[in-house]
Amino acid sequence: MDKQWMAQWVTDPRFASHPPENVFHKQNAQVPKSCHREDLVNQHMLVRRSFSLDAVPASAWLDISADDYYKVYINGQFVGQGPAPSYYFHYYYNRYAVEGFLRPGKNVIAVHVYYQGLINRVWNSGDYRQGLIAELIAESGCLAATDHNWRFCVGQGYHSGGILGYNTQFLEDIDSRELQHGWRTADFDDSHWGFVWADAADDHKLFEQPTPPVTVYEREAESVRELEPGRLLIDFGQEITGQLRLMVNGQPGEIIEIRCGEELEDKRPAVRYAMRCGCRYQEFWTLAGIKNEELEFFDYKAFRYVEVLGAPQTLAHARFWAEVRHYPLDPEACTLTTDNALVQSVWDICKAGVQYGSQEGFLDCPTREKGQYLGDATVTGHSHIYVSGDLRLYRKALEDFALSSLVCPGLLAVAPGSFMQEIADYSLQWPQQLLLYYEHSGDQAFLQSMYPYVQRLVRYFEKYQRNDGLLETVAEKWNLVDWPANLRDSYDFPLEPLGSGSHNVVNAFYVGMRQAVQRIQQVLTMPQDDSVDSLITAFQRAFYDGQQRLFVDAETSRHTSLHANVLPLLFGLVPPESEDEVVGLIAEKRLCCGVYFAYFVLKALAKANRVDVAYNLIDNSDAASWGNMVREGATTCMEAWGRDQKWNTSWCHAWASAPISILVEDVFGLRPGSPGWNTIRFRPQIPKALGDCSLTITIPYGQVVVRRQ
Repeated sequence: MDKQWMAQWVTDPRFASHPPENVFHKQNAQVPKSCHREDLVNQHMLVRRSFSLDAVPASAWLDISADDYYKVYINGQFVGQGPAPSYYFHYYYNRYAVEGFLRPGKNVIAVHVYYQGLINRVWNSGDYRQGLIAELIAESGCLAATDHNWRFCVGQGYHSGGILGYNTQFLEDIDSRELQHGWRTADFDDSHWGFVWADAADDHKLFEQPTPPVTVYEREAESVRELEPGRLLIDFGQEITGQLRLMVNGQPGEIIEIRCGEELEDKRPAVRYAMRCGCRYQEFWTLAGIKNEELEFFDYKAFRYVEVLGAPQTLAHARFWAEVRHYPLDPEACTLTTDNALVQSVWDICKAGVQYGSQEGFLDCPTREKGQYLGDATVTGHSHIYVSGDLRLYRKALEDFALSSLVCPGLLAVAPGSFMQEIADYSLQWPQQLLLYYEHSGDQAFLQSMYPYVQRLVRYFEKYQRNDGLLETVAEKWNLVDWPANLRDSYDFPLEPLGSGSHNVVNAFYVGMRQAVQRIQQVLTMPQDDSVDSLITAFQRAFYDGQQRLFVDAETSRHTSLHANVLPLLFGLVPPESEDEVVGLIAEKRLCCGVYFAYFVLKALAKANRVDVAYNLIDNSDAASWGNMVREGATTCMEAWGRDQKWNTSWCHAWASAPISILVEDVFGLRPGSPGWNTIRFRPQIPKALGDCSLTITIPYGQVVVRRQ
């Protein structure tokens, strides 16, 4: 741990008799099905501690963590929420400067702790690790620290309306008659509450979170329309992540129904709350009948529209707003303006997708899964570096996946989280991500600290090598190629279940990984991998068709898919005399792939100095294009090219944000000229179609602006 705590980890006493349960295992391992106690899932815990101050200290800070999540208040004011999901053996706590929340006399720290208890991609939950730790420190010493004297009660009134998505979250049917009103304030009488259990055997290893907590702020609705008496339609004008907030004056026992969604129904003005992505956002609020009563959900959703149904007289004078949350983002850190309306819209939806899809980690989507996927981070993380000008979340993601090596040295596909999933394509991209971070940060010490994980990753995949060095039948992990499966351009190798033998995509990523490892070794002045050249030769021998001058999908195939040719172009595996044929195939096939793989298509074209072809794939409205997302009304980039192109499409999926890095690096031509931006490489290839345009990015030394008028 990175500090000596005076505080103790405290829990709801009902959890004290349950030793932690191991939720980690290889994805395909035969493990007993988890039988979590039903009465200990979806548990809200309210915790308080009062203390007195003669005077407010000049500086004071609160260190706090909870499992699974907390929201903390001092004297009734919201301070923050967290922590970022993390493994118990490297668990995060947050630090807040709180002198501005304190006052002379009686003060109170009030914490709302939530334990979900489900196995999913969101938290490392379902393991019976529950509770919190907190200590308030001033220069004079400790002002308050969790111990057995802190009061608590089980949070009543948060009834489950069912489970959403992939066991992702509980719907919250809130009965305000059962809530502890005013419990966050100093004058609340908590003498009837019980005492927490101080858990001396707690095994969390605590480290200060390397990223700031999510930012939380209010957003007013763009429009509120009465569809009929007692039925309102609210439009926030933009897909957002957060909660609907609502203030009313109604009668005790009165019920208000809330339906949230990402789109409207096709043939009538109503919210599609049974959403395409697999979530049904329908909840019910039972009023206590107090003055200016507020609805406050705990967990968050992704939505644009809300339909509210209730008594007409109650809704007539109600106030509606949203409480938005995401990783802190300065909207002026990265901007693009252009006369080209389509490209402007594509940029805007991709930037918004990255903004709302970046929470405490890079989420695949903030609805159905809420998980941080390694392959998604290749695209989202690259975009976020530019959109935010902030490398901290990217670095944390790299560490999250390094820590997943405790379960598998070949890394998990989603981390942190108690849902075990492994994807070979994703694991092979991690060293490339490390290099990207180094190029932007110049942080050689971090690269050095990650190198042992790189070595383990290499050794893991070496066990699948055949005599010529190529990988064969990597059956322990899913071989993805692309997703959804119908956008693999008829890739000719059995993937589900995996066939025996050697195929193109996983081996192309393997060559790319070995190239990245060689580059890392060069940076760290270590002996370099001498197998890369022979591996390239083996790849060409296995998959290059000299007659077609193209690459085939597998040794047993003559099919030349988009995917089998993009990655060789990206990693420099194409013989020089065949580059025109490979580029020609890509230009002909265009984006007959998923939005995730489109990132590799664009980057491969740019590397081959065909930025013109890459730009054309951004500036068009084909059925498979970002322009089609815009045409269908997207305000954040989507999971697929169109709402009907995948059976469970989410309208906010940041893995579709590839145009961000392409426009910055390859069209406007800005990228680090040396590690850490000590020099800038500037090679613009701005097409006339962009008209008057301007790009601003933030680097460690300030902002860089490129304009063409």
